[in-house]
Amino acid sequence: MISVLEANHSQSPLLEECRFYDSDFHKSEVTSSHTQCQVILVQVNPGEAFTIRREDGQFQCITGPAQVPMMSPNGSVPPIYVPPGYISQVIIEENGVRRVLVLPQQPEFHPGGHSPLHHPPPPPHAHLPAFIPHPAMMPPPHHLYTGMAGGVGDMSSQYISQYHPAHIYPEQDSHSQHGRPSLVHRDDRTSKTHERLQKKLKERQGGGQVKDSPPSSPQKSCNSPPTVDIHNGIGGKGLEAEQGQLRHTVSSPDKQTGKRKIGESAGKSIKGRNNLILIQSTVSWSAPTKPESENDSKEDDPSFSEPLCYDVSISISGKDGKYQSMHCGEELSATLELLRPATDYHVRVQAMCSGLQGNPSEAVSFTTLSCEPDPPNPPKKISGTKNSLLLQWKAPCDNGSKIQNYILQWDEGKGTGVYEQCYYGPQKQYKVAKLSPASRYSFRLAAKNDMGTSEFSEVVDLFTSCSVPLPPFPPELEMAGVTWLCLKWQRPASSPKEDDIFYILEMEEEGSGYGFQTSYNGDELSSTIRNLHRSTKYKFRVAAYNSEGKSNPSQVVELITKPDIPGCPFKPVIRGRVLPNSFKMAWEPPKDDGGSEITKYVVELSEGTSGKFLMVYSGPALEHVCEGLKPGCSYQTRVYCMSEGGQSPLSETLQVQTPAVPPGQCQPPRLVGKPKAREVQLRWGVPQVDGGSPVSCYSIEMSGPQSEESKEVYQGPELDCSVGGLMPGKTYSFRLKAANKAGFGPLSERFEVTTGPGAPEQCKAPSTTCKSSSCVVVSWEAPPCNGAPVTEFRLEWGAAEGSMQICYSGPGLSHEMKGLLPATNYFCRVQAVNVAGVGPFSEAVFCLTPCTVPAAVSNIYVLKESELRSYDTPPVYSPSTCLGICWDPPCDHGSEINSYLIDIGERQPIVVGPVTKHVIQNLQPDTSYRIRIQALNSLGAGPFSHTFKLKTKPLPPQPPRLECTAFSHQTLRLKWGDGPAKATSDALQYQLHMGDKNGRFISLYKGPCHTHKVQRLNESTSYTFRIQAFNEAGEGPFSNVYTFTTPRSPPAPLKAPKVERLDDNSCEVTWEALPPMKGDPVIYSLQCMIGNSDFKQAYKGSATTFHVQNLQPNSDYRFRVCAIRQCQDAPELSGPYSPTVTLSSQRNDAALASSAVSSGSRIGTESTRARQSLSDEQCAFLILMVFAVIAILIAFVIQYFVIK
Repeated sequence: MISVLEANHSQSPLLEECRFYDSDFHKSEVTSSHTQCQVILVQVNPGEAFTIRREDGQFQCITGPAQVPMMSPNGSVPPIYVPPGYISQVIIEENGVRRVLVLPQQPEFHPGGHSPLHHPPPPPHAHLPAFIPHPAMMPPPHHLYTGMAGGVGDMSSQYISQYHPAHIYPEQDSHSQHGRPSLVHRDDRTSKTHERLQKKLKERQGGGQVKDSPPSSPQKSCNSPPTVDIHNGIGGKGLEAEQGQLRHTVSSPDKQTGKRKIGESAGKSIKGRNNLILIQSTVSWSAPTKPESENDSKEDDPSFSEPLCYDVSISISGKDGKYQSMHCGEELSATLELLRPATDYHVRVQAMCSGLQGNPSEAVSFTTLSCEPDPPNPPKKISGTKNSLLLQWKAPCDNGSKIQNYILQWDEGKGTGVYEQCYYGPQKQYKVAKLSPASRYSFRLAAKNDMGTSEFSEVVDLFTSCSVPLPPFPPELEMAGVTWLCLKWQRPASSPKEDDIFYILEMEEEGSGYGFQTSYNGDELSSTIRNLHRSTKYKFRVAAYNSEGKSNPSQVVELITKPDIPGCPFKPVIRGRVLPNSFKMAWEPPKDDGGSEITKYVVELSEGTSGKFLMVYSGPALEHVCEGLKPGCSYQTRVYCMSEGGQSPLSETLQVQTPAVPPGQCQPPRLVGKPKAREVQLRWGVPQVDGGSPVSCYSIEMSGPQSEESKEVYQGPELDCSVGGLMPGKTYSFRLKAANKAGFGPLSERFEVTTGPGAPEQCKAPSTTCKSSSCVVVSWEAPPCNGAPVTEFRLEWGAAEGSMQICYSGPGLSHEMKGLLPATNYFCRVQAVNVAGVGPFSEAVFCLTPCTVPAAVSNIYVLKESELRSYDTPPVYSPSTCLGICWDPPCDHGSEINSYLIDIGERQPIVVGPVTKHVIQNLQPDTSYRIRIQALNSLGAGPFSHTFKLKTKPLPPQPPRLECTAFSHQTLRLKWGDGPAKATSDALQYQLHMGDKNGRFISLYKGPCHTHKVQRLNESTSYTFRIQAFNEAGEGPFSNVYTFTTPRSPPAPLKAPKVERLDDNSCEVTWEALPPMKGDPVIYSLQCMIGNSDFKQAYKGSATTFHVQNLQPNSDYRFRVCAIRQCQDAPELSGPYSPTVTLSSQRNDAALASSAVSSGSRIGTESTRARQSLSDEQCAFLILMVFAVIAILIAFVIQYFVIK
């Protein structure tokens, strides 16, 4: 038993229509009958099925999309049979396609419920070959798409049911259902040729199946009728309806394994994608039963006891079509989703268990409910005039319920968006009249059936037409090219702006014989025609058209494309021999002249390989002589031609090398500087013309003053030379010529040069006459002038022959030399000078000046004490009463100095022998004296020296008293004098001496201070000292010897004692032992402090351990120890105390029970010492850091405030 409850949804089925193409476009000759037959193409769109009856009486169902060629024997359109209440209407469209529309004869209105079923009688057999449209099937969802079973199915005598009258559906232009792109329209196939139609006819002949049909689309079943049919909730036998639910029971055979009893099904509608309403149907069935004969054999089968799994599958292509699984589970019911309204489905179920599959059950068919139509496509303008518009539209998917009426609304041309109804009826076309010309009107459309009214279509704007436009003006040439022409034209003046004007530009090529062909069709006012021939005449005309028709063409204009640029000429060649200044070249014209005659050729010439090309010829000739060239130079030449099409490319470049010639005439050489007496310096430049080859050599020819013969005096590559061997004051002429690889060029013009006069000859040796010891007269004679008078003489004088200097220059013949040194050798020589130059020097002459008295003493020095000791001085020398002087010996002027006279002011002069030092005695201390010295020889006394001021030193100081102000066992601090410890003046200084073991005194200190600390001494030892004072007057006498003794040293400090607790009331204190100090025994003093009281002596003796008894509980004890030196003849000396060690109370010892007693005491002692040493280190580090910070601050202040 199966029950199906469906709900209608808004999914649009694919609606199409049958189109018959006019026989004028598709005709074929039937050779067998020799009669004219019409071939008609029946277009079967997607979602449709076309059923025909073949000659053998069988029916063939062809599913769309496909084209079925039909032949009419009498040449007319075959009759179309439609259901009762419908009529067929043939419409011829603009492209010549005949469209057959099936329209309702009268509008029918059903206020509620379902539309009545139509069961028209079967048509007569005489009309079976006619077209019988099959009901359109809605394409399934994407997961339900299946292929169609093609071929011929057996048809019973029962007529095929037509569920609804509207079966001729228009195309869906925008999109197909479920978002699939729409198929290509069939209207464009009207342009196919007759041969292609005949080829399709041959391919489709033979067999009951169309070979080249496209793949079938989902549709309703047409092969065999189902056992039970349900139409929009109404079924056949055994069907009952109650409260919108449909129940149907189908009995399945019990003997066949896998057959199931199918029970109730309920349905509901849901919204799908693209706002489609999809159906959900619930299908239920009963579990399979086992045959009685198999009950006994399968009782023990364990696999049969496992739960069964059911696979539910549906088919939209008939009972025997392809099934697709929709549900798989163990339940006895399933919900089938995404079903389409008003569509036939077949459902079956199959049981599966442990990989075994049973046979599927018998298929049960059901039909989904209907709903309101889909929104139609906007209406289209079929034709129109100035005052009317003929609109036509296509029927949308009716979704299972016949479309009763269409609602057409418009905005009356106001453009306000407010729409009024202008048509309500069943027709699919309507003519709107009484409109304004060239105006815009907006329309929208809706469809209505028994289930309701669809949504309105999109708004479409349509325009009324105007009159046929006038012929436009002829097109004008805007721009022309070699292969294209750009034309423009004007809009007809009489056409309104609202009218859409289109233009057809036609072109005819001259001599082609094809006439005018369309080159452009559009609404633009200009067009560029390309792919034309160069330099060719074309004829053009333009026509305008609109919706009313086409105007007459304009007048014909003739236009010519531009010629192309010509090809490049051939490479130039040389004609004849290349001359140094010219050559002749020729060339051939180009192969392609570009469609126009060559008007001229242009020759370009470039000097060198990288020079600029210059035009040297322009004309129609094919040869040219290039003149005015440079010899030995490389040239490049090329050619291009000119025509009406423009300038051709450049030809290949021709390289030409002109031969070289000898250089041209040079400029005369010129004189460099002034001419010399026997030599001239000449210089010249390169010739202006090198003959095309670099100049490699120059030649100078000279002719003398009395001879015209020329001789070559220079040949080489340089640009200057020196010509020697000439005579002074003579005139010579010179000529120059240059040479290259071609040879020597012509001689230049003459250049005359007169040599200058010569320098004087060498003078004779001069004569000397001594007038005094410091004055000599030198005289000489004038030498030969050598062509020019002597203008001056130059006398050189010097003490050595190699270091003479000019001391006189003038025209005189003598000179007096003054300021000479007596008894001195001198040398002199002389030379003559004229305008030609300087003559050579004469030979050098020796001269000796006479002797005289000595010269004055230049410097007097004071002898130092060390110098005085090295000379013979008096036994007692005191710088306070004596002055030691020395002096530099003066020049004796040729006579030896025999004595010196020392003048000491008021005192008697002192005469000494030929010595350079002397000690003047019996002077007053600290007194100044003026001293001067005079030298004497055999010729007399020389002049006194300058006066020198010398002073005697004061008397040396007396030694001070020496005292010991502080002492220790290693140091003694000594003090002397009454001044401060640090002297402020270094006028008086002191020298401290200390005696050693050998009785010698060594210096300890020397300086201006009054104190000194002597360190590193031994204890109980006597030391001797003496002191001496000295100043700039000298060292004073030593003081008496002083003796000072160092005291004994105290013992060294001990380490911290160790404390070991013996019991609760006693402890043992131990410390380190010191050795005897220089025979003196050492004893120890132990002090103890209880709590915060003062230290008290607990023990004094030579032992190094001590037992402390009667310790007080809960008290801290501190111990320290010092060493005491027992001197034999002096009191005891106590050393410093050791660091303190603490003995904690009993409760602290209990807290440290884990450690040994001795170890604890040791740790406490070391920690006390560590804390004490760490504290000293911290203090030292702190002091260091303070000094560092202060130093940095001082440096900063000096840097930024003092330096800057």
